[in-house]
Amino acid sequence: MLLDRFVASSICTFARLLTGVRARWFAAPSSEKVRIYYPNHRSHGDFVLVWSSLPRGMRRLTRPVAGADYWLKGTLRRYVINRVFRGVLVDREAGRSADPIGVMGQALNAGESLIMFPEGTRNLGEGLLPFKSGLYHLARAHPDAELVPVWIENLGRAMPKGHLVPLPLLCTLSFGEPLTLAADEGKEQFLMRARQALLDLAPRAD
Repeated sequence: MLLDRFVASSICTFARLLTGVRARWFAAPSSEKVRIYYPNHRSHGDFVLVWSSLPRGMRRLTRPVAGADYWLKGTLRRYVINRVFRGVLVDREAGRSADPIGVMGQALNAGESLIMFPEGTRNLGEGLLPFKSGLYHLARAHPDAELVPVWIENLGRAMPKGHLVPLPLLCTLSFGEPLTLAADEGKEQFLMRARQALLDLAPRAD
């Protein structure tokens, strides 16, 4: 729908202007690959910035994974996540009726890529929280999908908790080399490797 595309374009422009985001790709972007982008998670603006930084052709085939409990509250949130971003909504509540891996897998089976946060929740500290097991189960169920670590630098400080308007700090997104689950790789080993690949993109302290 024309209105949805206009809103999406406006959000992309707004996000890039306010954050001055710069994307660094350590491997060539590709619209022919089904990918799972997994960034660190510091604010509600994270997936917007990742999505906005993708080339247009890839953006149209990429959907953010988001918590239904947050995004289905209020008419505006529902419109943005469902119509603008075409988000894959997962139920994070206890006793959920749908399997999140199955819900995300439907998008991958349709040839669409995902943006998901393996920490599971926002990390207001430094570094990374331990990864949840969802990334492993998704990689095991979809071995052809490429997993791309994405380190977001400065967005947590540019958009701290409780702020509606970002502060004037430049943000950098580092898209790392894709990885896949090895045939004989266990859950703990894989999650450690995927987590380290993301940490390796973080800037080194001088």
